[in-house]
Amino acid sequence: MANKIQLTNNYPNISESDKLYNRALKVQKPVTQTLAKGPGQFSKGVAPKYLVKGKGSHVWDADGNEYIDYNAAIGPLSLGYAYPAVDDAIRAQLNDGITFSLMHPLEVELSELVQQVIPNAEAVKIAKTGADVCSAAIRVARAFTGRDKVFCCGYHGWHDWYIGITSRNAGIPEAIQELTYTFEYNDIESIKAALDESVAALILEPFIFEAPKPGFLQQLAEVCRENGTLLIFDEMWTGFRIALGGAQEYFNVKADLAVFSKACANGMPIALLTGRADVMELFNSEVFSYTTFGGEALSLAACVATIHELRDKNVPQYLDQHGALLKDGYNQIAISLGMDQYTRCIGFNCRSMVTFTPEAGNPLELKTLMQQEMIKRGILWAGFHNMCYSHTSEDIDYTLLAYRDVLLLVKEAILSGNVKSYLKGEVLEAVFRKVSNYNIKPKTASL
Repeated sequence: MANKIQLTNNYPNISESDKLYNRALKVQKPVTQTLAKGPGQFSKGVAPKYLVKGKGSHVWDADGNEYIDYNAAIGPLSLGYAYPAVDDAIRAQLNDGITFSLMHPLEVELSELVQQVIPNAEAVKIAKTGADVCSAAIRVARAFTGRDKVFCCGYHGWHDWYIGITSRNAGIPEAIQELTYTFEYNDIESIKAALDESVAALILEPFIFEAPKPGFLQQLAEVCRENGTLLIFDEMWTGFRIALGGAQEYFNVKADLAVFSKACANGMPIALLTGRADVMELFNSEVFSYTTFGGEALSLAACVATIHELRDKNVPQYLDQHGALLKDGYNQIAISLGMDQYTRCIGFNCRSMVTFTPEAGNPLELKTLMQQEMIKRGILWAGFHNMCYSHTSEDIDYTLLAYRDVLLLVKEAILSGNVKSYLKGEVLEAVFRKVSNYNIKPKTASL
């Protein structure tokens, strides 16, 4: 019988998932379209590999097992699965058509709505994916400034200009790799020392989990402005979540350009680039960035409906309040169990992350153990709390009960000195992200 959400489950039967996976291995390379959804991030032998249904904050795998989902489809689900107002908008538009031979009025309606809620949106460009709008922002920044080099901090997609500075840079010409440099978050002095007349753009996620130091983002905007460098906020995770207007609204700072995707259409594929009118004007003639599906109407309808729901229901406040219950509740449990020396939950309330200290041992082994035990108890867990509007107080109460159960077992495993012996499947792979080995150089040296 398929697992329900209860503390007394056995490890789930995932035989149908495994059958699908074995079929995929024969025809797909890679088997996943998104690394964060792939089998390397979920315990083989315990975790499901395929989901077939979602409703609200719950999902069902290919074997019928039910879970509370805190991954939110790796970010896009700001409201929840099968959210009525959004699905109704999609169905209504589906009756009239999906993609057309001319522009659609929803392109105008959405752009006007975005201009109302995003602080720097003097102009709006619509695309399909986060990587597309990041690359469009870099291209137009280079065109506007007449410069080539880029400073970045965070994850910005798979395109050459960014991925060339990561460990997965095969196929990227060395000349491209040498145009992008990384910097450490919150280190304003290293940025001041390195900025010169060759830097076209500085792009960063306004925060990932660490909060900006007081004034950091404002100082960043100032030093970029003084240097003639365009500041780009990558708001894939912060946009429409930390506040309706994203990090720009929340921290009261404007970027020259900003990019959004994930939360703004509750799962439908769309991305937005907003920014200064004088910069964005270059897309009209000098800079080329177009795609056949940029005006696909189902996603436009979903985006309009989602933004209205986010605004009318004050969803960012809901995410903050309910996310705080989960984050603070986890930390209180850790303290009560004497586990606070080994683990804590960090980040902003709308998106927090469970971490382990060096004293706890191998973090990937610990994450694997935590994941297998949370999945057993009906929670699809990957270390994050990506909150959505459908997460209820009951979901959170149950999750905290599960955490208390699981942290007791994790404590036992840590004290045994052999966490790996508690694992039912393989240890998780490391998350792919450029987080260290920063290669920014001072302007007195050759860039």
